[in-house]
Amino acid sequence: MNNQTTYQDTSFFGHPKGLMILFLTEMWERFSFYGMKALLIFYLTKYHLFADDTGNYIVGGYAALVYALPVVGGYLADKYLGYRKAVIFGGIMLVLGHLGLAYEGHQAYIGEDGIVIKDNFALQAFFFSLALIILGVGFLKANISSIVGTLYEKHDIRRDSGFTIFYMGINLGSFVATLVCGYLGENYGWGYGFGAAGIGMVLGLITFIRGQKHFQGKAEPPKPELLKKKVFAGLNRETIIYILAILSLLLISQMVQNHTVVDWTLRITGAIALLMIIFYSIKSDKVARERLIALTVLIVFSVVFWALFEQAYTSMNLFADRVLDREFFGWTIPGPWFLSLNALFIIIFAPVLAGLWVKLGKLNPNTPVKFSIAIIMAGLGFGALVLGAETTADGAKVAMIWLVLAYLFHTLGELCLSPVGLSSVTKLAPEKIVGFMMGVWFLATAGSEFIAVVLANLAKIDTDGGEITDVALAIETYSSLFTKLFWTGLIFGGILLVLSPLLKKLMNGIK
Repeated sequence: MNNQTTYQDTSFFGHPKGLMILFLTEMWERFSFYGMKALLIFYLTKYHLFADDTGNYIVGGYAALVYALPVVGGYLADKYLGYRKAVIFGGIMLVLGHLGLAYEGHQAYIGEDGIVIKDNFALQAFFFSLALIILGVGFLKANISSIVGTLYEKHDIRRDSGFTIFYMGINLGSFVATLVCGYLGENYGWGYGFGAAGIGMVLGLITFIRGQKHFQGKAEPPKPELLKKKVFAGLNRETIIYILAILSLLLISQMVQNHTVVDWTLRITGAIALLMIIFYSIKSDKVARERLIALTVLIVFSVVFWALFEQAYTSMNLFADRVLDREFFGWTIPGPWFLSLNALFIIIFAPVLAGLWVKLGKLNPNTPVKFSIAIIMAGLGFGALVLGAETTADGAKVAMIWLVLAYLFHTLGELCLSPVGLSSVTKLAPEKIVGFMMGVWFLATAGSEFIAVVLANLAKIDTDGGEITDVALAIETYSSLFTKLFWTGLIFGGILLVLSPLLKKLMNGIK
């Protein structure tokens, strides 16, 4: 059977043209998202003078909600809106949120009595802008990934490769954003960095709207008549969905400031999601049920990986800023720039792995094995940081090469898990709940974001005006945390490797 007969649309390097539109949309959306996220912990601890643990909790609460809301967005898209409408609404919210962050207000300072004086209006505007971004990602993130899945048939061998290419677009945006927004934020003002992120989101939204015709009609509402039906005060269902979503901004902006509320929200939402998975399992036939069980187990183990990986935006980010020797031929490399290593390595290695998975054919490792490799790689990354800390002379800062190695290990692990995981959701989930299960995937990531913050706070350090006073003590504190994370990765990765034959059996022929 030749390729022309098997694949009807190969206009984008052997993949559907719609993949190019989604690649570019996600590239610009991630430019805005990661550009802002790279600045967030520094903005909180250096500009508003939050303590490490408070700043970490705000970052964690924001990140957790960002990944939890796609459960709702995925459900609404599956049931009513369709993927295309959900992505456009989410994109509009993201544009408003990122541009709102460009307003800085007044920098916090320490008063004569030693109390930190903050600009409360600026902070509330900041939290409301975060709420807009959280809502926007909730409607966009899971659904744009689901559109990628609709471009391929169930057993299309190009699917994993397509998701890896899509993932490369994410990281191309992340790489450029970290350099551009990080430089602007550190050197010209936080508002410039956040504003640049907002411009990226505008470009992403324009790209999606102009290219939506290439989705082959597969991203439309499942039942358009349900959206048009008037259900309250003369308003149709679609309008009410948008109104309720906008009203939820007030709640979200308060939640992101209260980590206890976020914690319990994740617990309750996770329990509800699990009950719904059990319900769908009972209603499904044997094959669909077993595949759903396998997918659920993989999602649980993904929590371990992301809890390790997401140290990048808290403990590893502060590690780079505070105890890393960043001098390079007389020039000090900005702290946020090290985050770009992850994206750079993905740009380099994503095409290699995308081609490798296809070329290996029957020898291609199954998904559980790839997940176990990913978790082990995450652990090894922290092993590199521990080794670097242990070989650093007293009073000196840690050499950059150790953080570079850590990001290399983490990136190789990410490439084994994240694009493959997105692909697995679209392959293993029953067709009617793909959007919901994509939301569950991101809900699990939300839980891991919060767990990551709890772990990062094991290395919280007292500062003076946002700066550390004892480098040696800081290195020892970070090293203690990274040692724990090193063993966590090796142990959980080994457990999943042992379970992989059973999970392969439950997947019933899907790799």
